[in-house]
Amino acid sequence: MTGPIFATALAEGPEDLAAAQRLRYEVFVAELGGDGPLVDHAARREADAFDPYFDHLLLRDLARPEGDRVVGVYRLMPQPRRAVAGRFYSEDEYDLTPLLTSGKRVLELGRSCLHAEYRGGTAMMHLWQGLADYVARHGIEVLFGVASFHGTDVSSLAAPLSLLHHRHLAPPPLRVRSRAFQRMDLMPLDAIDRIAAMRATPALIKGYLRLGGMVGEGAYVDRAFNTTDVCLVMDTAQLNARQAGLYTRARA
Repeated sequence: MTGPIFATALAEGPEDLAAAQRLRYEVFVAELGGDGPLVDHAARREADAFDPYFDHLLLRDLARPEGDRVVGVYRLMPQPRRAVAGRFYSEDEYDLTPLLTSGKRVLELGRSCLHAEYRGGTAMMHLWQGLADYVARHGIEVLFGVASFHGTDVSSLAAPLSLLHHRHLAPPPLRVRSRAFQRMDLMPLDAIDRIAAMRATPALIKGYLRLGGMVGEGAYVDRAFNTTDVCLVMDTAQLNARQAGLYTRARA
């Protein structure tokens, strides 16, 4: 049986965008119970008003049948697009003033997801490599975006949220703050079972932490999307040595 043949590229037209939105529907709506005013349940497409302003990075498995090849997606908005869109998507949830006034070239990430059959393998690394190439081409210095825990019961997330706050809080120059502030320091550090807390942390967030990612101050409970969000921030100059090549390979 043929294994996956991965390729990444930016969406080039309506059909590519529709393929991304169909995958997002399967993950964020059908699987995780999210919803929104522009979600098309009949066509099974998860969309919002920000889609036209983002680049959409697609991961395809070329071994799959034509028309069913998109198995991973990312939304990417470089800072110049903010003036056209009016704001970053994350600004509905977080005060981004530290990033917007930093003088650095920033890139918003969002709507990252993988087809259920491709989780736990190499697909995420291929998607991140596509992101690395984009970052290098645009000279991005800071990456940021919201990432989600499933569900809105904050008490059940006390351990992982507290661990993020105590161990991975961004320094003041990059420390964005939740607009509907939900404390994350719900437990003292010495009371946290760190292994269990990391096990309860979504794989995407753990991946960002391995890349040197940090979190903003406070979580945001998104009841419409059935998630509890944190804002992750990564300074590309500070990525840890083990993973720095992911973002610098394309510069060589």
